[in-house]
Amino acid sequence: MKNPQILILFLIGAVLTVIGAVFKITNERQDITSFFLIIGMTFEAIAGILLIIKLFKKNKSDSFLDS
Repeated sequence: MKNPQILILFLIGAVLTVIGAVFKITNERQDITSFFLIIGMTFEAIAGILLIIKLFKKNKSDSFLDS
């Protein structure tokens, strides 16, 4: 994956996590709150794993920011 795609995955996860946290603070329904938190953190974890894989697989001649 390219860097912008990983960044978009992370941003989607961050937005969903913030929405879940706001719902949790305002004592909304627990099922929708847990859903937003779980899905948001899953997106962030996937983006982090993809970023780590990308760092280990990069070529010696390529910079991390070039892709």
